[in-house]
Amino acid sequence: MAARTIVITGASDGIGASAARTLAKAGERVVVVGRSAEKTRAVAQEAGADYFVSDFADLSQVRALAAQLREKYPRIDVLANNAGGIMGKRELTVDGHEKTFQVNHLAPFLLTTELMDVLTASNATVINTSSAANAFGYVDINDLDAAGKYSINKAYGTSKLENILFTTELHHRYNAAGISTAAFHPGGVATNFAAESSSWFRFAYKTFIKRFMLTPEQGADTLVWLATTKPGQDWVSGAYYAKRALAKANKQAYDAELARQLWDRSEALVSTDKLNQRS
Repeated sequence: MAARTIVITGASDGIGASAARTLAKAGERVVVVGRSAEKTRAVAQEAGADYFVSDFADLSQVRALAAQLREKYPRIDVLANNAGGIMGKRELTVDGHEKTFQVNHLAPFLLTTELMDVLTASNATVINTSSAANAFGYVDINDLDAAGKYSINKAYGTSKLENILFTTELHHRYNAAGISTAAFHPGGVATNFAAESSSWFRFAYKTFIKRFMLTPEQGADTLVWLATTKPGQDWVSGAYYAKRALAKANKQAYDAELARQLWDRSEALVSTDKLNQRS
């Protein structure tokens, strides 16, 4: 059987890098995407994988990444939207969006939708890295950029809730066209994902608590499981998982109308940004 093509974003470190190594060793054709050219190249060389560099705080780079992937890979079997993290004080990107919202939700939404024809033709699996932190998120559909009230941890939790809502709506809109999708919580993993933040997460990761956290390999387990098993047989498309099992999410995660609205608003935002970029 020919190797499948698996694209993993946020793969220059942590669970993304671990998943890339594991899947490459299993004989898959892995494509790693990261923000740091040096770190992404190092992971790619170790895994024998292709790599691309893209900063999700700039949507023009996300569009360029999608174009590069479309040109090089006529088939993409798995897209793992794993890039993201906890940010610091409220900051707007070059596109005018709150950074947590853009990097953790809007950019992966854009990448996925830009690749949709390839993904549907490939009967692809789309995996979205969420977090149990979705529990303390709250999606205000009229203030997605948190202009009214902002806190670092709430912004992160909200973005992880948005990852789940995106997953459920992606299933609703495209499962019949061939897409299978799941969101998952990797667990408390000892990585650098909070390095840019002033959140208590960052400081916890530098204390003795780190000893009790999962290794990146352990955190990547559910991602690898979702990428290598059969949707509809081993797991349910459109659902949220933790430790290879269905998990309970924030009550907003089950609001079908909110999921639809978030998709429509996200689509409008990336379309507006594209028009502004041309003008």
